[in-house]
Amino acid sequence: MRFSGWRVLREGLTGNKGWGPHWRDPEPKAEYDAIIIGGGGHGLSTAYYLAKNHGMTNIAVLEKGYLGGGNVGRNTTIVRANYFLEGNSEFYSHSLKLWEGLEQDLNYNVMHSQRGLINLFHSDGQRDAFARRGNAMINQGDDAELLDREGVRKYLPYLDFDTARFPIYGGLLHGRGGTARHDAVAWGYARGADQRGVDLIQQCEVTGIDIENGKVRGVQTTRGSIRAKKVGIVVAGRSGQVAAMAGMRLPIESHVLQAFVTEGLKPVIDHVVSFGMGHFYISQSDKGGLVFGGDLDFYASYASRGNLPMAEHVMEAGMTLMPMIGKAKVLRSWGGIMDMTPDGSPIIDKTETEGLFINGGWCYGGFKAVPGSGYSLAHLMATGDHHAPAAKFRLDRFRSGVGILDEEGTGSQHNLH
Repeated sequence: MRFSGWRVLREGLTGNKGWGPHWRDPEPKAEYDAIIIGGGGHGLSTAYYLAKNHGMTNIAVLEKGYLGGGNVGRNTTIVRANYFLEGNSEFYSHSLKLWEGLEQDLNYNVMHSQRGLINLFHSDGQRDAFARRGNAMINQGDDAELLDREGVRKYLPYLDFDTARFPIYGGLLHGRGGTARHDAVAWGYARGADQRGVDLIQQCEVTGIDIENGKVRGVQTTRGSIRAKKVGIVVAGRSGQVAAMAGMRLPIESHVLQAFVTEGLKPVIDHVVSFGMGHFYISQSDKGGLVFGGDLDFYASYASRGNLPMAEHVMEAGMTLMPMIGKAKVLRSWGGIMDMTPDGSPIIDKTETEGLFINGGWCYGGFKAVPGSGYSLAHLMATGDHHAPAAKFRLDRFRSGVGILDEEGTGSQHNLH
C-alpha cells in the first residue's frame, strides 16, 4: 500500500474502504538472522536500515508492549543538530540529513517541520558559549545564526525581555531545527520494515539472553525461545535491566523526564524556543497544543510518571519566559524514562559477547537521533565495523576515560547532563 495524493482522494471518494493494516501481526519464528529487542523508534529504524541498506530481511523486532508505546511516544518531538563536541556534532548532523529525506524515503508523513529552533542566552558568558557552539555547527556544515536582542524580538516578540532576574541578551537560531510527529515516526519505520519482510512481534517480552562460549545464541521470551546469531539491545530507559540479562552492568542511570501539553490554541508560537536559565523548551503542535518540557526529576526511577514539584518548576520557568501562556489550560502530562550516561552522550557499540550489540544512553537526545541511530547500529550489526558518524560512541570510554563526550561540561554525574 503506497500513499499518494491521488490515493487519499480516491479513498476519500469511495468511503475509505481500501486502507489496510500498516504491518502484519506474525507469530515468532524459531530462528532469525538478527533480533532487535525494543520496538521503539531506535529499534524500528535499526530493523528498517538493516533490511533496506544491507539486505537482511530475516529479522525480528521484539516489543514487550505495543510499537511506539515507549519513549518515542513520550517526548517533546524536537529535531535538531546543534551540538558542539566532535563525535556528537557529526552524528547529529548526519541524523538531521536523514530527517530531511525521511518522508520520501518511508513514503509516510511524519510531519517533519523545520520551523527553526532558538536557544536563548541571558548573560555575556552564555553569549560567548553559544557563539562557539554556532561556529562549531557551521564548521560541521550545519546552520547557525547568532541573534542579538532585537534579532530575537523580531522572531519572538511575545517574550518577557526585561525580566529582572533573566533579561534576554540574544539567541542562537538553528533554522533547520524543528519538530516531527513522534508516533508517526514509529509507524513509518514499522511500516517500512514490515514491507521489507521484518517481523514486528508485539506483546513479546524478552526474559533472558542465551550466551554460549562467549557468543550470543538467542533470547528467551514470554512467547518461547528464539535463536539468533546477532542480537541488538535497543530499549532506551530499560537498557540497564536488559543488559543485565547478559551479565553486563552498564554505566547508565534511568531518570524520569516530564513533558506537558495544553489545550489547542490558535497559532502563536512559530518556533521551538529553549530558555537559557531554566530547563524549559516549548513548541506548538500542528493541533495547536503548546508542548513543553523541563528537567529530570533527579532521582533514579523506572516509573514513567512525574511529580508535582518538577511540574511546578517547569510552569514557573514558562511563566518567567513568556507570561502570555499563563491562561492556557494544561490538558495532560507524561514522563519518559531517560537512560542517562555519565558524560551525557550515547552508546552504539559491540559488547564483549560476540554477536551482542548495545544502543542506549541517549539521555535527552533520543528522538532527534532516531534515523541516525538506526542507520549506524544497522551498519555495525551488518558489517562489524563502526559507522563513521557514530564511531566515537564506544562503551569502553567509561572504563578507560579515553574519548569521553561531556557535551554539557558538567562532569561525571548522570542527572546533570
